[in-house]
Amino acid sequence: MNKIRLMLVDDHDVVRTGLRSFLESQEGILVVGDARTGAEALDQAAKTKPDIALMDISMPDMDGLEATRRLRQMFPKTQVLALSVHDDKQYFMQMLAAGASGYLTKQAAADELVAAIRAIAQGQVYLQPALARWLIEDYQRLSADPAAGELPPSPEPPARSLDVLTPRERQVLEMIAQGLSNMEIGRTLGLSHKTISRHRERIMSRLNIHSRTELIKFAIRTRLITLE
Repeated sequence: MNKIRLMLVDDHDVVRTGLRSFLESQEGILVVGDARTGAEALDQAAKTKPDIALMDISMPDMDGLEATRRLRQMFPKTQVLALSVHDDKQYFMQMLAAGASGYLTKQAAADELVAAIRAIAQGQVYLQPALARWLIEDYQRLSADPAAGELPPSPEPPARSLDVLTPRERQVLEMIAQGLSNMEIGRTLGLSHKTISRHRERIMSRLNIHSRTELIKFAIRTRLITLE
């Protein structure tokens, strides 16, 4: 089984050293590089081709927001997990908009960090539960009143958009939006994880959606899942 190739991006040497020591002790994770700034991260990514960049936000020269945008443009196979001192809604939303697949604060437990890395490596989105609520609440508010925010309404009515999916695809989409991995969905439905991966690819193609984050947003907007 291939190890998860990880790059650490943080301007504090002590933080990077501590993260490297801890993460290299975890089975299946390989730290292939580290950087102190966003510019260094882009250079390191070109050399090491990481699967995931563990990205701080507040850094000199080029911050984590700009680094994430450029990294996702230049190296689309490299996913970004934000690890920041900020538990601020604005930073959270900006990092997701920049292309991050996950967001954790530095107050998160060590085992949650490892879980987030493994989830993103499997193609999932990982959002710290206390922060993920912001995303759900915003999309519920906008779905009820699109004029209340800056996001435009869907060009198609929700029911018509969902109608392009088969019943099985809707079922898979709902489970993706609930945070289940391909393997977990496959076990539940009695299908292989490769079959679930093909379902996911067809769903994204039919909806013209390009990330799991957007799939979750779509599921919320169409009320396929709701916040209880």
